[in-house]
Amino acid sequence: MKSLLVLILLNLSLFATQISDTQLKKMIGNMIVIGFPDTNINEKSKIIQEINKYNLAGVILFDIFYNDREQNKNILSPKQLQKLTSSLQSLSKHPILISIDQEGGKVARLKPKFGFAEFPSAKKISQNSLKDAQKTYKKMSLMLQKNGINCNFSPVVDLEVNPKNKVIVGLERSFSDDAKIVENYAKILIDEQKKAGVISVLKHFPGHGSSLGDSHQGFVDITDTWSKEELEPYKTLINSKSVDMIMTAHVFNSHLDAQYPATLSYEINTKLLREEMGYKGVIISDDLQMKAISKHYTLKETVTLSINAGVDILLFGNQLGNQDIDELIEMIFMQVKNGSISYQKILASNQSIKKLHE
Repeated sequence: MKSLLVLILLNLSLFATQISDTQLKKMIGNMIVIGFPDTNINEKSKIIQEINKYNLAGVILFDIFYNDREQNKNILSPKQLQKLTSSLQSLSKHPILISIDQEGGKVARLKPKFGFAEFPSAKKISQNSLKDAQKTYKKMSLMLQKNGINCNFSPVVDLEVNPKNKVIVGLERSFSDDAKIVENYAKILIDEQKKAGVISVLKHFPGHGSSLGDSHQGFVDITDTWSKEELEPYKTLINSKSVDMIMTAHVFNSHLDAQYPATLSYEINTKLLREEMGYKGVIISDDLQMKAISKHYTLKETVTLSINAGVDILLFGNQLGNQDIDELIEMIFMQVKNGSISYQKILASNQSIKKLHE
């Protein structure tokens, strides 16, 4: 068995030396989802040039800019959005993820003021019957499909365990403090989105509902507030074979990893989520420009740690920063070349991401 493993590793190393630098950079690009500032694009647009140059995994759309909430970013109306998403797919040389945060309630990029239907928060959904939730989520999923969205960063499966939590509980983003209720309602959304051809993304692993802070703003420590019960929705949904993607949280828990927050943690992403819980799908980071990460780690440290930890897709929303793609790809490329990032991680992530489009 040991000799077989050595042979496999030798073959992988040999393959790594045979691929061109251009191919490697495209494999790295296939691990990146990025935000961009346009409402309309054409074949000469920067985002299309980047997608095709580096084989980017996809994009994330926002209604407004984080630091200028009066300025629209990607979304003006259903007609405009449908043209934008259609152009993104037709001008890209490969299928891409067009992702969004459409949870319902206060976290919804497709808002009534732009001409889209309004949907209730997770908390309000869970106060209705499962049958009513199914009707609501069917409508929302079909709305995403109609507007060219094929990846939704939802459902939130964080438990509503800390009433002082502002970013999850305060915004009614959690279904309940009861894991079974969370599982039941989340499964409905996952199923309806799947029927509509929309990939669901569970968030925020290993649980953000017990936090006091907001990872957009800075370091968040859940060591003293987190409990293993927060893993239950993930366990149940993973076992149901219905989970395609899971998003990491930028939260620190010394009981799970004494050194790194979840996004950068091999202990949490690989040992806990993959090995202990048996998850085989894609892991995507939360936005790596959030201050919980960017305040404490350099870009080089962030990408190196997260990829080696087992994160498959790196998310740069370009809401809290403006990440240059050439710089990002070159940095990861050099880290692979010098051995700081495992080539096997790049290969494994590309194989997982490919399955999303099958």
